[in-house]
Amino acid sequence: MSDRIPRIRAALQAHLNTDDIAIRDESHLHAGHAGAKTGLGHFHVTIRSAVFEGVSPIKRHRLVYEAMGDLMQTDVHALSIRALAPAE
Repeated sequence: MSDRIPRIRAALQAHLNTDDIAIRDESHLHAGHAGAKTGLGHFHVTIRSAVFEGVSPIKRHRLVYEAMGDLMQTDVHALSIRALAPAE
């Protein structure tokens, strides 16, 4: 397994204060795609955090991208996000 998933998990846990994270590497589904040629991955993240309580979906995505930081430049080409508050 790539070490990208543990790095993504660590970044999200550190910045969004949660252990409820599921990360799926979907890079194999994008073989031949222009972005796949860079070697960066395609990932799907489902994350549940109290940080998202009362926050719009767009702001939730922005928070996830902020938490990802440099990983969006060094490891990730595309990120699909499902960001949930605890009661969702």
